[in-house]
Amino acid sequence: MARYKSISKKMKFAKAGRRTKWAPFWTIFKAFGKGKRMHPARLTTMKRSWRRTKLKIKPRRITRSLR
Repeated sequence: MARYKSISKKMKFAKAGRRTKWAPFWTIFKAFGKGKRMHPARLTTMKRSWRRTKLKIKPRRITRSLR
């Protein structure tokens, strides 16, 4: 990856990083009730890993200078 990243690319990476976390623990109680024991990852809609699935963020277009 490039050493310096544009702010738009950084924001996309940050948003994707937040979306891959588990759901909060209180959503289990809200969705299934107090007595149900489940893992919070079951309610996470976006399950993505940096190794498995890529984000398909295109690199910035570099213009060629005419010499």
